[in-house]
Amino acid sequence: MANHDLYSLLETDASASNEDLKRNYRRLARQYHPDANPGDAEAEAKFKEISQAYEILSDPDRRSHYDRFGSDMNGQQGFDAGSAQDLFDMFFQGFGGGGGGARRAGPQPGPDAEVNLSITLHEAAFGVNHEITLTLPVGCATCEGRGAAPGSDVTRCGTCGGAGQVRRVRNSMLGQMVTTGPCDDCSGMGTKITSPCADCRGEGRKTEQKSITVKVPAGIEHGSALRMSNLGPAGMRGAPNGTLYVRILVEEDERFERHGDDLHHEATISFPQAVFGATIPVPTLEEDEALSVPAGSTHGTILRIRDKGVPHMRGRGRGDLYIHLALAVPTELDETAEKLLRDYAAARGDEIQESTQGFFNRRKTGKK
Repeated sequence: MANHDLYSLLETDASASNEDLKRNYRRLARQYHPDANPGDAEAEAKFKEISQAYEILSDPDRRSHYDRFGSDMNGQQGFDAGSAQDLFDMFFQGFGGGGGGARRAGPQPGPDAEVNLSITLHEAAFGVNHEITLTLPVGCATCEGRGAAPGSDVTRCGTCGGAGQVRRVRNSMLGQMVTTGPCDDCSGMGTKITSPCADCRGEGRKTEQKSITVKVPAGIEHGSALRMSNLGPAGMRGAPNGTLYVRILVEEDERFERHGDDLHHEATISFPQAVFGATIPVPTLEEDEALSVPAGSTHGTILRIRDKGVPHMRGRGRGDLYIHLALAVPTELDETAEKLLRDYAAARGDEIQESTQGFFNRRKTGKK
C-alpha cells in the first residue's frame, strides 16, 4: 500500500467528498470481489487494496494525516481481514452477495443432475418413451425422508426457530451491522433429531437405483436437453428433489444425414439409368419408396420427396427427403458390354484409350 496512491486506487482525487469515496468503493468492490472473480488472484489482491484504501480515507483523522504526510498515521501496511469482512457484509449483504449467495432456510434441496440418453434417428423423428435406470440419492423409505428413526420425533430448533439461519450483530468501523448465517445449533437444518434413522443416518435420503421413464418428443435434435423437474437427487430431510436433465444423443444413421428437419440420402444409379431415366427404390424413415429418376440426370442431381423428413417438433408438418444421385462407373465389363461402349464412343467421336487388354480380359485373367 505504501507504493500506491490511495485516491487513485479508488479512481478519484483528494477533492472527493465522503459520498464520492463511498460510491466509488462500492462500485470497485463489486467489480473485484473474489465472489465475482473466482480463482482470480489479481482481482482478490485489487479488492484488498481498495478495501484498505477506503478504510483509511473514510476515517477523517487518518485521511487528514494521509493528505499531509502521504502515509497512514496508524502505519498499517497489511490488510485487515476483519475490516474487509465488515465492509463486505455492509455492501454485499443486500446485493445478492454475502459470501456465496443466499442460502435456503432449513434442509437443502437436492442438486441437479444430468444423464445422457442415446436414441436412434427413427426414435428422434417420431418420439419414444425410454426407461432409464439411475443411481442417485432417493428419499429414505424407512423414515419417509424425515431423517428420524421410526417412532421418534423431529423437533424445531429453538435457537433459530426452525429457520435454519440466525442473525448476528457486529460492530465495525462503519457502525453496527446485521448479518445472517447458518444456525450452528442445528447446522442450518432448522430441525433437530434425537434419534437418527439407522438406514439413512439422519439425512432422510440414501443412494439407490431408480427407474425413470423419459418421454422423448417427436422431432428432437441431437444435443437437446429434456428438463425433468423434481426427478433429480433427493434433498435432505424432506427437502425438494433437484432437477434431472436428460441430454439426447442421436445415433448416426448410415442411410441419412440430417440437416434440421430435412434428411439427405445418396442413391447410386447406372449410366443407362441416368441417360434413359428409371424408377428406383429409396429408403425413407418408414419404408422404401419408388423414386422416378428423370432421363438425362447427371451425377449430383438432387431430387426432393416432400414430407418424408423429420416431423417438426413445434408445429405441424415434416421436413423433406433429398435424394442425391451418384453416377456409378463400372469397374468390370464382359466382352459384349465393352464392345458396345466402344462402339458408342466411336459414334460420338469420343477419344478413348485403345487397349488390347480391356475390362473383359482383366476380369478373365485376373491381371491388373
